[in-house]
Amino acid sequence: MAKQPIAGRTKTRLVPPFNSQQSADFFEALMLDTIELARRIPNVELTIAFSPSSALEYFNQTRFPQTELLPVDGSNIGDCLLETAKMMIAKNHTRIVLMNSDGPSLPPEYILQAYTLLEKNDLVLGPSEDGGYYLCGFKKLFPQLFQGIAWSSARVLAQTLERAQSLDLKVALTPSWYDIDTAADARRLFRDSLSIPIDHLIHTRTFFQRIPDPERRLLWD
Repeated sequence: MAKQPIAGRTKTRLVPPFNSQQSADFFEALMLDTIELARRIPNVELTIAFSPSSALEYFNQTRFPQTELLPVDGSNIGDCLLETAKMMIAKNHTRIVLMNSDGPSLPPEYILQAYTLLEKNDLVLGPSEDGGYYLCGFKKLFPQLFQGIAWSSARVLAQTLERAQSLDLKVALTPSWYDIDTAADARRLFRDSLSIPIDHLIHTRTFFQRIPDPERRLLWD
């Protein structure tokens, strides 16, 4: 699930420490590295579901090989997730995993675990430390999972689990992880990037390196 980075409209909670353009550039780096992470997962078909649908030219320019581009529009995250889920189901995919685009440090084994858990469960969720989820896996469409949820709040995961229980779904969870919404999250990713293999987080590392040294010290010290 991806969005076109636009200065002043993307990752505004990161202003400060970044300015508006840096915030948009940072999100673009996170998104590209998350897509690269997904591309490393074996035996899957990768689709980039992007919004707004008018961003097709941007994603055509930044797309990766062997991926499908899927424009989606919705008034909130739930609408975009539901529209994407419907189109994936219509393509007869047997196990579908929807991921966010701002968690590039996610261990790839968590994604692999989601596919394994779907063999014996109706729904798999990857809990985010902020109360949402970074991953949602399913085999059949349950629209109620994406409707009436307080998106972008700390109640997303809990409400989704309650909805799944009301539908009598068998649910499994992958390990908790974090995505990047705040300055503290960005600092954490910067620290983590120092120990992550050098061929990962390439775009994010480049973004960090472009920040002038004095400014970088203010951001990360």
